[in-house]
Amino acid sequence: MTTNNMSNYSYGTDCFQEIPAVLAPYKVKKVAFIGGKRALASSQAEVAAVLAAAQVEVTGTFVYGTNSTQANIDRLVATPEVQAADVIFGFGGGRALDTTKMVGKTLAKPVFTFPTICSNCSAGTAIAVIYNDDGSLSGYGYPDVPAHIFINTQVIAEAPAEYFWAGIGDGISKAPEVEHAVAHAQAQGTRLPHTAVLGAAIAVSSKDAFYEYGPQGIADVKARQASQAIEEVALDIVVSTGYASNLVNQPNFYYNSCHAHAFYNATTMIPRAGTFLHGQVVAYGVLVLHKYFEEEAEFERVAAFNQSLGLPTTLAQIGLQDSDVEAIVQGAMTTNEYKNTPFNPDKYAQAIREVDAYGQSLA
Repeated sequence: MTTNNMSNYSYGTDCFQEIPAVLAPYKVKKVAFIGGKRALASSQAEVAAVLAAAQVEVTGTFVYGTNSTQANIDRLVATPEVQAADVIFGFGGGRALDTTKMVGKTLAKPVFTFPTICSNCSAGTAIAVIYNDDGSLSGYGYPDVPAHIFINTQVIAEAPAEYFWAGIGDGISKAPEVEHAVAHAQAQGTRLPHTAVLGAAIAVSSKDAFYEYGPQGIADVKARQASQAIEEVALDIVVSTGYASNLVNQPNFYYNSCHAHAFYNATTMIPRAGTFLHGQVVAYGVLVLHKYFEEEAEFERVAAFNQSLGLPTTLAQIGLQDSDVEAIVQGAMTTNEYKNTPFNPDKYAQAIREVDAYGQSLA
């Protein structure tokens, strides 16, 4: 028997008012809050007030740390107030929510997510990225899918615009990565099961909204004003790409990502100055993907889009240089993505360099 669960979700500027109705079937008496420091500050007071009115106790509020490491997961799992809760509420972006999901999985407690930024689809996925203490990639965890997502578009509008911007950079990877992973499987004679077909269709459906609503969404976040553009992009990131990720990442197949995320994962192994957001680096990886597969029209379209939003088109914009390329290729060859798609190391290195040269020509 196979069961595919998807998170339910509420969205809008007043979606926190739905919390009591959503919790009712779970018979919840106690909740623990876990999240990023800034994320908790943005939302916990309003959420706590709604819970208090519903006579639900908050056992404690805990900052997850600064990265989704096993050490942070273990620390929270061992926290008595977290152990005493019936369910866990997670607040923040990808690393905070990945940590929270893994805590919930370890303690066998339902998790409800509150994405306070839209930097990736972690709020609705049954996968967690785990990093080593030095910031390099450790691997993946496989928590249960969150029970429900509360997407408060006013909270997202008031968050730093760089996270929304980076979320668009990550979001544009979903359609082409899934398409190429699926195409490779089909070329090898694989007959896709329904779950993969549905996941691929959702991935493709997520593509256009980033290009249509992304620029206006960024402008509205900078203005701290909830809008249709913010709502469309937020739902595309959290729901569409999240659902696609869950469906194309199964125990017996993996079509979730390929060359763009292989690039990102490999760059976490390269020491360099500066801090670069996940989606910021993935956006360069999308260009590498299109160049690798010689999709020139799409490559030029994405490069123009990246340039218009200030997303990277050169290695220098993500703290890298030509001398790092061989190490990036070697790192990419250790990733899960490398194992699931056609991946010629020399061609990959060439693609990285060709993107960089093209980006420099745009300057």
